[in-house]
Amino acid sequence: MKTETTYQKTPIGIAKIIGDKNGIQSLSILDEEEVSVENLNQSVPYCLQDCVVQLDEYFNKKRASFNLTVNPKGTPFQIKAWRQLLKIPYGKTTTYLAQSKALGDIKAIRAVAAANGKNPLCIIIPCHRVMGSDGSLTGYVGGIWRKKWLLALENPVKQQTLF
Repeated sequence: MKTETTYQKTPIGIAKIIGDKNGIQSLSILDEEEVSVENLNQSVPYCLQDCVVQLDEYFNKKRASFNLTVNPKGTPFQIKAWRQLLKIPYGKTTTYLAQSKALGDIKAIRAVAAANGKNPLCIIIPCHRVMGSDGSLTGYVGGIWRKKWLLALENPVKQQTLF
């Protein structure tokens, strides 16, 4: 089966989306200089159109969760860890330790962190919502600044009134 690729401009870089009729396989964020103008101006393959629309809605604060068929490639443990990530609500965070406990093995914290680092569907499978146990913004394949940006998008600081 032929996989399709499209590129979409986002506030945090260029989204590279790969998939086929069985679902979205990969969503990664690239720096703009990594993508040619020709790639950005291509028409979006039919099997990727819903992903492009939903990603745009997410960045415009009109979508809090994705309703897409996904088909990430990974080991059984990675897929189990990624499914657990889907349970983290929009605007909330968890820790690697809590994710390990939820998967039934408190000692698997490093394996969980490694699985999260291999997540092929950033944003859709929200690994950016996982923090260090001390609340630190640890590890994100797209860079800590992108993780911070995504968390701020989902949970903006509300301005307090002075009176």
